Amino acid sequence: MQGPMSSFDAWGIVLLAAHVIVILIAAFSVSANRKPSSAIAWLLVVIFLPLLGVILYLLIGTAKLTRSRRDKQRFVTERLLERSEDDLDHAGRSSSWPDWLPTMVTLNRNLGALPMLPSNQAELITDYDAMIKKMADDIDAAEHYVHVEFFILVYDDTTAPFFDALARARERGVAVRVLADHLSLIMYPNRRKTEQALKDMGAELRPMLPIKPITDPRRRMDLRNHRKLVVIDGRVGHTGSMNLIADHYHKKKAIRQGLHWHELMMRLEGPVVRELDAVFVTDWYSETDQLLPLDYPPLPATQPRRLDAQILPSGPSFDNDNNLKLFAATIQNARHRVSVTSPYYVPDETIQKAMVTAGSRGLDVELFVSEISDQFMVYHAQRSYYEELLRAGVKIFLYRAPTVLHAKHLSVDDDVAMIGTSNMDIRSLSLHMELMVMMSGRELVSELRMVEDDYRSKSRQLTLGEWLRRPRRQKALDNVMRLTSALM
Repeated sequence: MQGPMSSFDAWGIVLLAAHVIVILIAAFSVSANRKPSSAIAWLLVVIFLPLLGVILYLLIGTAKLTRSRRDKQRFVTERLLERSEDDLDHAGRSSSWPDWLPTMVTLNRNLGALPMLPSNQAELITDYDAMIKKMADDIDAAEHYVHVEFFILVYDDTTAPFFDALARARERGVAVRVLADHLSLIMYPNRRKTEQALKDMGAELRPMLPIKPITDPRRRMDLRNHRKLVVIDGRVGHTGSMNLIADHYHKKKAIRQGLHWHELMMRLEGPVVRELDAVFVTDWYSETDQLLPLDYPPLPATQPRRLDAQILPSGPSFDNDNNLKLFAATIQNARHRVSVTSPYYVPDETIQKAMVTAGSRGLDVELFVSEISDQFMVYHAQRSYYEELLRAGVKIFLYRAPTVLHAKHLSVDDDVAMIGTSNMDIRSLSLHMELMVMMSGRELVSELRMVEDDYRSKSRQLTLGEWLRRPRRQKALDNVMRLTSALM
């Protein structure tokens, strides 16, 4: 006959019951509108590390912005859809498009509310100083307003010409509105110098997604606005991968190693610029409650332009993973060639399978990534995807150190290209606010092919045999880091 239950046994039963209740609550909570792989990863953390798992989930378990921000996005989206009802019919179904492109145009408009528009031109810029000079020259021609939005915005010796141009614009009475990611303003150097320079010239600066631990304690700190754009008078626009900072990002380790970042920016002219400005207007409204005009006067007639272009914004203010759907659907529709450039490649299963399937179909598929990286966890997580790609025939090119290839673009066949701010990693696909420009035009795609040819000449090709021979400890680290990417 057993004696009375000890207090130790009683506490054990209580703790076990509490653990089971936590697991049941977690199973219900994490499975709602979440990918199965992500839900399983969260459940495993809660099961084996219950206290830590619950704390982590409360901190980073919700991948959506507040209801008020999503409501603002919906409000502007509805306005844009009303405004662009006629634009889709006016622009659409060009005879030069591949047969699958109209469905992509419809997809993008349903997701982001912006139409495909004809009669644009784009200039690709690969030189770092030239990017800043081009933007400064265009700002010097501004007559009404300049809109600036960067994930990282730092006043330093490299970016001084840009800030000087903004100051000259203010002296002419031009309105200057500036958005910059709040956490980046805090983390990178020269914050006071940057803010003071903008204040002294009379520019309006607003931080994007400001961190408010008291009034908004549950919002994830890694929900960020990663967009980069400049719009002048709704006439000229710039976007791409570049942050407004010196090309070593002021990172001590990068400076010691002689690292520098290689970017791709694009200068746009034509009606698509107003759609780029609509992205800024939406973000400005989110941060200030001030809705700037969304209607623009007709552009003056110029020389014929043959580039069709469409802006797709994405991020946690939308109900869908916009850029994920665009990337996956485009790769799936490719007929003979896919070229992807992404500094961080930690894809959703959908994109990985699209790449593997394209390679298995016999298409010419290539992926450009850096030989080195500034992000330890992402660098090792992305390496865990290489073997499957290589076995499917995907060619992986490692851009040689000491350059960090930071450009973000995709080209398909000879007709379609996408350039913008989005990496093919979990953060850009689901957690960050991004924008991509989808374009149809053989001349532009040919120019992008030359950029890709230059990458290839400065890279070494990774082979399957070499990859399989890497040390076991590297394989283990890569696979462990891959698991962490599922916690979203």
